[in-house]
Amino acid sequence: MAHEAEGTRTTRLQVHSPAPGRTEWEDGSVSAPQELNSKQYEKELLRLQTELVYMQEWIVAQRRRLVVLFEGRDTAGKDGAIKRITAYLNPRTCRIVALPAPDSRERTQWYFQRYVAHLPPAGEIALFNRSWYNRAGVEHVMGYCTPEEYEEFLRVCPQFEQSLQNEGIMLVKYWLSVSDEEQERRFNKRLTDPRKRWKFSPTDLQARARWVDYAEAKDQMFARTDTDESPWHVVEADDKRTARLNLISHLLSLIAYEHPDKAKKVKLPPRQRRRYKRPPKQSEREVPVRYTVS
Repeated sequence: MAHEAEGTRTTRLQVHSPAPGRTEWEDGSVSAPQELNSKQYEKELLRLQTELVYMQEWIVAQRRRLVVLFEGRDTAGKDGAIKRITAYLNPRTCRIVALPAPDSRERTQWYFQRYVAHLPPAGEIALFNRSWYNRAGVEHVMGYCTPEEYEEFLRVCPQFEQSLQNEGIMLVKYWLSVSDEEQERRFNKRLTDPRKRWKFSPTDLQARARWVDYAEAKDQMFARTDTDESPWHVVEADDKRTARLNLISHLLSLIAYEHPDKAKKVKLPPRQRRRYKRPPKQSEREVPVRYTVS
């Protein structure tokens, strides 16, 4: 089916559904998904991003620790979802963790060690754009780890995550799911868009060539690490805008945050006034004005 024009295309919003096609709200009622056009999408996204700011303020004030893992196939939309989450958050207390391949030294460490170094202290959030689950996915499929290392990871991982939670870390795991057809469309777009070409790597080629291997690895990972204490939350991501709203609204529903005291107001101090002669503006090296925007 051909897409509608950008200005009229609707985004189907389905939040925390108890059954396919149904939505459960905070009061326990169930309704059909909302259908939003582009303008309504932007408005709802802004509302959710404002709530994320409140959530961050609560985490800082209560000195809580939040870790969110973003996993999924290449092109599933992890970068875009994280970008919308962090758009208005304070980067001093919300960090994105996107680690490169381990170096020769890191390969000799305990597997989880380099991830532990990026866990948040009290009052902070860490968003992992891919995580320790690399071992269950790309490392296993591409042969970057041994079968013994892979099996040991699946055995130890639930215990590792339970220990994080025992230490008071709130751990949330998301899997962004994208169809074969949509992934191929996005891969082709990356190849023709110079702004996104950097995202395409030799590993991405293997993601297409080994589609079934990756599907089997994901299924095995879920079978061994999807626990009641640390569940996987699957986000259907063929439509990126729908996925972003659903993911953010679901994340907010998991954190029992409170809005800050709205009565508390900040009063600006008077601007300092004293005699001081500044150097002439001509002495500064100004950037050439090549554009003006009205």
